[in-house]
Amino acid sequence: MSYQVLARKWRPRSFTELVGQAHVLRALVNALDNDRLHHAYLFTGTRGVGKTTLARILAKSLNCETGVGSQPCGECSACREIDEGRFVDLIEVDAASRTKVDETRELLENVQYAPTRGRYKVYLIDEVHMFSNHSFNALLKTLEEPPPHVKFLLATTDPQKLPVTILSRCLQFNLKRLPPEQIRDYLEQILEREGIKAEPGALRELARVADGSMRDGLSLLDQAIAYGGGEVGEAEVRTMLGTIEREFVYDLVRALAAGDGRALLARVADAAERSTDFAALLAELLSVLQRIAVHQALPDGGVDEYADAPEVIAELAAALSPEDVQLFYQIGLIGRRDLPLAPDPRGGLEMILLRMLSFRPAAAGSDSPAPAAGTARPARAGSAAAGASAAARASAPAGESPASTAPGAAPPAGDDWPGLIAAMGLRGLAGQLAENCTLLSCEENRVQLHLDPAHQHLLTPALQGKLGEALNRCLGREVRLEIDSGSDAQPAAETPARQQARMAQERQQAAESAIAGDETVRALQDTFNARVQPDSIRPLDDA
Repeated sequence: MSYQVLARKWRPRSFTELVGQAHVLRALVNALDNDRLHHAYLFTGTRGVGKTTLARILAKSLNCETGVGSQPCGECSACREIDEGRFVDLIEVDAASRTKVDETRELLENVQYAPTRGRYKVYLIDEVHMFSNHSFNALLKTLEEPPPHVKFLLATTDPQKLPVTILSRCLQFNLKRLPPEQIRDYLEQILEREGIKAEPGALRELARVADGSMRDGLSLLDQAIAYGGGEVGEAEVRTMLGTIEREFVYDLVRALAAGDGRALLARVADAAERSTDFAALLAELLSVLQRIAVHQALPDGGVDEYADAPEVIAELAAALSPEDVQLFYQIGLIGRRDLPLAPDPRGGLEMILLRMLSFRPAAAGSDSPAPAAGTARPARAGSAAAGASAAARASAPAGESPASTAPGAAPPAGDDWPGLIAAMGLRGLAGQLAENCTLLSCEENRVQLHLDPAHQHLLTPALQGKLGEALNRCLGREVRLEIDSGSDAQPAAETPARQQARMAQERQQAAESAIAGDETVRALQDTFNARVQPDSIRPLDDA
C-alpha cells in the first residue's frame, strides 16, 4: 500500500477530533442537535485551518444512517463513503477549475432531483471566490431557495471577493488561525501514535513556522521525519527550515546594548559564513525586540510562556532602556523595507545595525560626537542631571567612569543626590528608579531613599540591586541601600524627575508668555488676522 501523508491520514473525522475552532463547533453542534439547519453555510479562513474538513464532517452528520446529529457513527456505509471521498450525494467542486458560467449551470441542473442514497444532497464548493460574476449570478436563485433536500457548503480563503448577494444568503463562520501551542500539541499526539521520537524544540519550531495552519504543520512534520531519517531533532529541523538560532540573535541584541559595533560586525560576518538569509535574520531581530518591549511593559506577565528562553528576554530587557528598544525596532522596521534596495544584503544589514548605534539616544546636553564602530557608547545618565553627567563623561578618558577620572578625585557629596545620579551614569529602568527617589539620609554604611509612590512599580529586587551596586562604585565604599515607598514618610523635597518636569513646564510657560508679549507677533496678528499655534512654541534651549 502506498504511503499516505499525515495531513490525509490524520484528518479529523468528527467534531470531537477537530482542533480549535470551538466557536464554530458550538454553533454547528447546537444546530444539528436542535434541528435548526440552514440551507447554506460559508466557511472562511486562511489555508489549513479546517474549512473543508469541517464541511465533510457536517456532510456526514447530515447523512449518517443513524440520523441527523452532531455525532455521526463513522461506521455506516454513508460515513465510510464520505471519509473515502466516494459518496454519490456529496458533490465536491473546485471553483478554481469551474469558473465558467456554463459549468455552473451544468452543476445546478441536477439540484432539483432527490438524492440517490443519502438524506441530503450536499454541494461542497471549495475556493468559491474563484467563481466569475456570471457564475455567481447563476448560483444566486438556487442558493436563496434550494429544494429541501439540498445543502450548500461553501469554503473560501478570501471572503472579500464574494458578492454581498452571496454573503447575505449564507450563514458565515470565520475559522481562526490556530495558535502555535495547539499545533505543537497535535503534532506531539500524532508522533506518539506513529511511534516516532521528537525533541520538544523541534515541534515548537515546526508549530511556529506553520503560521496558524495545521495542514502546513503536518506537511512540515512529514518533511522533518523524512529529513531526520525517522526522528525529529531540533538541529535537523532548524537546518531543514533554514531558521536562525535564537542565541545568535540574542548576541546581536547584547552587542547593541553594549554599544559594541565591532561585535555587531563580527556576528554579521559569522552569519555570512553560514550563508544566512539576512532578511530572515533582521526579522528574527525584530521579533526579539518586540518580546523585550512587551516584557518591559509587563514584567510579571509579558513574556510568552510558549516562547523559548524567557530568562534571556528578561536579561536583555534589563540591559536596554525602553527608548532604545523602541528606536531599534523602528530603525529595523524601516531597514527591512529598504533592505532589497541595498547593493548587497550583508552590507544593508550592517548599515541598519550601525544606524541603530549612531542614532541611539545620547545624554541631553552632550555635544560629543557619536562613538566609532567598536567603541562602547557611554551609558546615558539620569535625565534630571543629564548636563552634569554629559560634561563629566566628555572630560573623562574613554573607558573610565566620571568618578574614576583621577586617583585622587573625590566622589560627589553624599547629600547631593542629583550629583550622585550623574556620577553613577545609570540608564534604563534603574536610572528611572534613581530619578524618582529623594535622599532621606546618607550615613557611613547606609543610604536611605524615598521612592515616589506613583512609581512604585520600579521597586524590584533586580533594579534596587543594580542601583546599590552603582552607588557603591560611586561612593567608593560598601553601603546598604534602603528604599521606602510609603506615602506616610514622604519628604518635602521633590525628586529629580519631578524637578526636571517642573523646570520644563516653567520654561514652556516663559516661552509662551514671551510670544504673547512680543510686539512683532502682535503686529502680525492685528494685520493679517494671524494666530499662534500653541503646540508650536518651544523654549530656546529645547529647540
